[in-house]
Amino acid sequence: MTHRPERREPLPRPLPVPTRSAEAPRRPAAWAKPVAKPVFPPGAVEPVRAAETGPRLGLALGGGSARGWAHIGVIRALEEAGLAPAVVAGCSIGAVVGACYAAGRLDRLETFARSLTRGRVVRLVDPRLPGSGLIAGNRLRRRLLTDLGDSRIETLRIAFGCVATEFGTGAEVALTEGPLVEAVRASYAIPGLFPPVDIAGRFFMDGTLVNPVPVALARALGADVVVCVNLNGDTGGPVVREVTVPTPRRGLLHAVRGRLPGFARTLPEAAPLPGIASVVLDAFNITQDRISRARLERDPPDVAIGPDVAAFGLFDFHRAADGIALGHRAARAALPKIRAAMEGAAARV
Repeated sequence: MTHRPERREPLPRPLPVPTRSAEAPRRPAAWAKPVAKPVFPPGAVEPVRAAETGPRLGLALGGGSARGWAHIGVIRALEEAGLAPAVVAGCSIGAVVGACYAAGRLDRLETFARSLTRGRVVRLVDPRLPGSGLIAGNRLRRRLLTDLGDSRIETLRIAFGCVATEFGTGAEVALTEGPLVEAVRASYAIPGLFPPVDIAGRFFMDGTLVNPVPVALARALGADVVVCVNLNGDTGGPVVREVTVPTPRRGLLHAVRGRLPGFARTLPEAAPLPGIASVVLDAFNITQDRISRARLERDPPDVAIGPDVAAFGLFDFHRAADGIALGHRAARAALPKIRAAMEGAAARV
């Protein structure tokens, strides 16, 4: 009797993760001439294509949690002005918006964002204890898969990449190939809130730890003019601010009780301590602001847009309409500078 060796299925090919840092910008030939025909999921709206000739406009969309809805308004204003981006680089929430735009799903993302209420936001949160993050993130992942499907970055019509931080080494990694959803999840995996994302055996965390506004990545993807959207430009004041506690109302009953024997005067109640998620996110945002300042000094954009989101809370995902309007207003104000930068780039060619 002849013994036949057991047949083994080939191992799946791991997702390629570029190890080249975005520190040295250059234009990859692969983006100049796409080698694969773009594929859009059923029901997708193809993004407006940039002009085939002339300088390429790139967007660097920064992190900022719920403030990131402003990115939608920025893109809408640019399209209305005939300045469709040819390159999009994103970080954290900027990666979410940028990926949806590059995949032709910005309309769907905007509809979803505008439909959010406080209750719907809460229902998207799936707590995870114990674990490496307070939120498992499975519900958000399913939502992204519904919108983006199995899209791959290298097949998108618009050049796209996002920044993530490698766990253990702290290296900045530009994710420019592979499954779109996993790259986006890695870019917004805030330490302490979400667990690190496993891509080809390597774990990644939120890219804002190393490069919150990826201007250099936009240039590396082929942008001639880079417009950055910084959502943390308003946080430059002191970290510790004096908080004025309103004086409680003191009526007649309070005055009488204070004078009667046996009734001790009670001190005003202290403000409640913030929850752990608020502490993590606020501390992360302070760090992000400082890193943004340092990186933008080293990698300055051609034009910087800073929506006035000072009064927009980091957890205000239910206020998408306000955020989109703020982004649209800021981008409209920056249009003269953007046009001037594009004209200058065209003259240098």
